[in-house]
Amino acid sequence: MTIAADSFTRTRRSSDLSKHSAEVFAEAEVHPVTVTRRDGESLVLMSQREADGRAHLLNFAAQLITVTLDTQGTLAERMAKSFPWMLALSPTDQESCAQNLVDAARASFSTDQPHLALAELTSWKETATAVAAGLGHTSDLEWLEDESVNSLVERP
Repeated sequence: MTIAADSFTRTRRSSDLSKHSAEVFAEAEVHPVTVTRRDGESLVLMSQREADGRAHLLNFAAQLITVTLDTQGTLAERMAKSFPWMLALSPTDQESCAQNLVDAARASFSTDQPHLALAELTSWKETATAVAAGLGHTSDLEWLEDESVNSLVERP
């Protein structure tokens, strides 16, 4: 575990679970709690959201490792093999997406904050989905110039 992650983990004794369970559970909803035991290995109590985020991050890491093992093509081309939805993006956006995903993954791994990489992954995937659906063509947009929109509205 990283130094940054250590600062977010609190330690409680197993007896705290019976004496102050509501307090321990409330803490575990915010950040993982290490529960020490005299008769065995320490356990970690965390929310399902936290556990799911870590599992998704590990899955994402596995996909990134697969990308790095491939030596054929650019980073964006290799990532599009693992993330085919990237093909809906323009070549320029594919390059940006690839670099943004790698940067977000590095930040997530170094800070033990899965949401950084997962939010970036979700954002790019949703963008690709919107582009594939035909949204985002600026030539189809019609901007209305209405002076009343820019004027102040009286207080009710």
